[in-house]
Amino acid sequence: MRDLATLPKAHLHLHFTGSMRPSTLLDLAERYLIRLPPALLDADPLRVPSTERGWFRFQRLYDAARACVRSGDDMRRIVDEAAEDDAAEGSGRLEIQVDPTSYAPFLGGITPAVELVLDAARDASARHGIEVAVVVAASRLKHPLDARTLARLAARYAGDGPGEVVGFGLSNDERRGDTREFAHAFRIAAAAGLASVPHGGELLGPTHVSEVVGALRPDRLGHGVRSAEDPRLLAELVEGGVALEVCPASNVSLGVYEELGDVPLPSLVGAGATVALGADDPLLFRSRLVDQYETARHVHGFDDAALADLARASLRASRASEATKHHLLAGVDAWLAAEPTDRGGHP
Repeated sequence: MRDLATLPKAHLHLHFTGSMRPSTLLDLAERYLIRLPPALLDADPLRVPSTERGWFRFQRLYDAARACVRSGDDMRRIVDEAAEDDAAEGSGRLEIQVDPTSYAPFLGGITPAVELVLDAARDASARHGIEVAVVVAASRLKHPLDARTLARLAARYAGDGPGEVVGFGLSNDERRGDTREFAHAFRIAAAAGLASVPHGGELLGPTHVSEVVGALRPDRLGHGVRSAEDPRLLAELVEGGVALEVCPASNVSLGVYEELGDVPLPSLVGAGATVALGADDPLLFRSRLVDQYETARHVHGFDDAALADLARASLRASRASEATKHHLLAGVDAWLAAEPTDRGGHP
C-alpha cells in the first residue's frame, strides 16, 4: 500500500478552533488558568447522540476550547500549527474556516480579526510549503444581518492565493435559524467571487439539503452525507457540480451514523459525487485528515486508485489557482505511479 501521508490532497473542511492540537489547548488553558472539561483532555474521541442535547454538549466543549484563545499570538499559533500538521499529511492546500466574531473582542473588531488570520495564513504558507486560504463563516445562531456584515468583510479580501478569502460559509446547528434568511449574505459573497460553502445535510436529511441548495446555491456543501438518502436529490447535486465535504469521523462522533462503515462514502462516490474528505474538528474527534483516507481504505475498501481519485476531487473542488491545481494533480499521478510500500497504516 502507498503511504497516504504523501498523497497530495486539499483539506477543505477544517474549523479554526477545532484544528487546535490538544497539547496547545492544554498549554493555553494552563497559561490563562482555565479549568477545562475532562472530555477535552480525554484521548478518546467525542461521542454524542444526534440530538439537540448531544449537539449542546459538543458546542459546550467547543466553546470551552475557544475560550482559551485570548490573543492574536494564540491565533497565529493555531494557524501555523494547522498548516504544519496538514503539510505533514500531504495536504498542499488548506482552506480553513473561521468566524471572526468569536475573536473580535480581544482584537478590537471583526476586521482586525480577519486580517490577523489572513496574515497568519500567509506566514504559515511560506513556512510550511502549503497554501493556506480562509473561509469566513457566519453562524446560524446569530442574526442574518450579522451574516451580511461578514459577507461584505469577506468580499474585501477575496482571492485564491495564500492568505486570501476564498469562500463564505454558514455553520453551527443545522436545526437553528431560517436558511432562507441568510440568502442575501450569500449573494453578497457570490458577487465578489467567493465560493458558497454552507453546512448542511449532516444533522438533518434530504429536505434540509434541498432547502440549503435552493436558498444558498452552494459550490460545496459542508458534509452533505444525508443526500445519499434521496437518489434523486443526490443526482441533482452531481448534475449541479456541488461538491460534498465529507467528514466520516465527525459523522460518527456526532451520532449521525453508528459506525464508520455506516457513512455512505461508497454510495456518494458511486453516484458520481465530487467528495472532498475533511477532518472537521480534530481537537474533539481525535481524527485528522489522513485518518479519513485511512477510513476510506480500511473500512470502505477503496484501493489506491480510488483514494487518488478522492484526492483529485478535493483539489478540483478547492478554490486554488489553476497553476496550483495542476501542480498538485501531477503529484497525485506521481504518487499513484510509484511502487507501493508497506506504509499503508491503519485507522
